[in-house]
Amino acid sequence: MLSYAQFARLRYLLDGEHCSIAQVAQAMELNLKTVQVWASRPTYVARQQPPRPSQLDPHKADILRLLHQHPYSARQILHQLRERGYEGGYSILTDFIRQVRPPRPSAYLTLHFEPGECAQIDWGYAGTLRVGTTRRRLSFLVMVLGFSRRMYLEFTLTETMEQFFAGQQNAFTQWGGAPKKWIVDNLKSAVLSHPAGQPAVYNPHYLDFAAHYGGELRACNVRAAHEKGRVENGVGYVKKNFLNGMELSGSLAGINAAAQRWLDEVANVRIHGETRQKPMDLFAQEKPALRALPAALYDVGRTQTAHATRRFRIHFDGNRYSVPSEYAGARLSVRAYPDRLLVYHQQKTDRRACAPL
Repeated sequence: MLSYAQFARLRYLLDGEHCSIAQVAQAMELNLKTVQVWASRPTYVARQQPPRPSQLDPHKADILRLLHQHPYSARQILHQLRERGYEGGYSILTDFIRQVRPPRPSAYLTLHFEPGECAQIDWGYAGTLRVGTTRRRLSFLVMVLGFSRRMYLEFTLTETMEQFFAGQQNAFTQWGGAPKKWIVDNLKSAVLSHPAGQPAVYNPHYLDFAAHYGGELRACNVRAAHEKGRVENGVGYVKKNFLNGMELSGSLAGINAAAQRWLDEVANVRIHGETRQKPMDLFAQEKPALRALPAALYDVGRTQTAHATRRFRIHFDGNRYSVPSEYAGARLSVRAYPDRLLVYHQQKTDRRACAPL
């Protein structure tokens, strides 16, 4: 069997140098009959290896029948073939199934939203930030208006419910209004459960928060990030543009101040890749369609009970706080806000309480 390089040289000697069969055989150190055979072929044809028999061959008709009946998985088909005596491997089965049932790529429609119709909300992770002698996880909340693509960004040290509510409330205040629909992921602050094919069961506190602003909640299906593609892209944009190469140091307030400058000077005034317009220019059309904000802010605090130890300490969200000594052993109520804790005893608060340890 000649290689393609040998065949090319053989054709050159015959056609280009006009050598005889014998001269080619001598020059290439080949058998005379071999040169005669290949000289009769105008093009190179590699040797075709006859297909080797496979343990799957007797079962291929059954596989095609099963796939025609139902979109079984390869594992389900393997189980049925084992009952029919198949002793071959799993990989050759999956290779055959891919040939007869090639995977179909998912197709997504580009969603269109009217002005003021919706905002999409999600968390992102930004690494850690030194706070005192420890390092804390640094998260960021992103909200994107569906029509204009105007973005809101806020960095936090927690992803608690009160922080989740406060970030959205801050976005509404900055925008001067609230959208009609809020598209969220299935995080516990928003969704308690979301069985496949069933309506989402929303956190009642989030429903109350949404009712305060007249918002309608829409939870994405599980593992369906494309349903909130605008904010998914927004989280990626924050990481690639704002956070890329940035040294996360200093205070949380300083990082948020830098984030606000970036929103004002870069993110919301750039030419958007899809709309080909600046988000702030489109926001001028969207703002009149946002819902007017209520006169009072929503109380985003979260209340839990805590039992003060004999050493007048309480434990809350993994941290310890001291309270005045007269509350040792008492049952207290703790109301948590993003920036402070309020501790109550019998509906009364003590401003001396909640010194962190």
